[in-house]
Amino acid sequence: MATRIELSHATLELDDVGKGPPVILLHGFPATRYLWSRIVPPLVEAGYRLLVPDLVGYGASIAPTGILLDMASQSRWLLEMMDVLGIAQASVIAHDVGSAAAQIMVANAPQRVRNLVVLDGVCGREWAIDAIAGIQAWNPQDARRLFPVLLRRLGKSPALREMLGAYEGERGGLRLIRAAQDLDPRQTEQITQSLRASRVPALVLWGAHDEFLPVDKVGRPLAELLGARLEILPGAHFTPLDCPAEVAAALQDFLRASG
Repeated sequence: MATRIELSHATLELDDVGKGPPVILLHGFPATRYLWSRIVPPLVEAGYRLLVPDLVGYGASIAPTGILLDMASQSRWLLEMMDVLGIAQASVIAHDVGSAAAQIMVANAPQRVRNLVVLDGVCGREWAIDAIAGIQAWNPQDARRLFPVLLRRLGKSPALREMLGAYEGERGGLRLIRAAQDLDPRQTEQITQSLRASRVPALVLWGAHDEFLPVDKVGRPLAELLGARLEILPGAHFTPLDCPAEVAAALQDFLRASG
């Protein structure tokens, strides 16, 4: 069942399901928490409590105009979410630029992150910004036209349409433009030394056919930075939707092995 939490200058909506050690699942751009819909059931069955938020400004989570939706702010809101829920430490699993928020959490508050898994994420300045430059420059007066263009670019599968549905229409398009314009790759470029020193157990999972963030360009350097094992999966960029059985199995093995 969806839960709403009032945070500093933001309202966060999340699914909070299951019982056991807490695990936070973070989506990226331009996704919503629906990205994890096929991963939550097996992890709940395996004995974990799943906290699956829409990042602020994405999906059903909102913030007033003028509030930055960058990943540094997302990391602060996520730590505040943990405080509100009384969670001292959690496993963090993140996809795409959601992994920037996760990495910033590790860099700034490593004691709050039990372990980290990154799926098709970002590393340093490699955020696939070129792929979203068109959205950043999109004319707000044509915001209602953004959703069909996004579907043509990413694919028209029912799962992707469901995940992206929050951005349909003028209001949804304006929210997506705002979120895109607030992305800042410098935020992970500045924390590489802190990540190397964190010693948080980590795993990197990557789709073999990821065209936005290629494994050799981004995945391997990220695994080296985190001191993590890299596992290649039979999917494209949206691995939790592309190959959920493989993702769930890899996550369960890692979470079990890392305590």
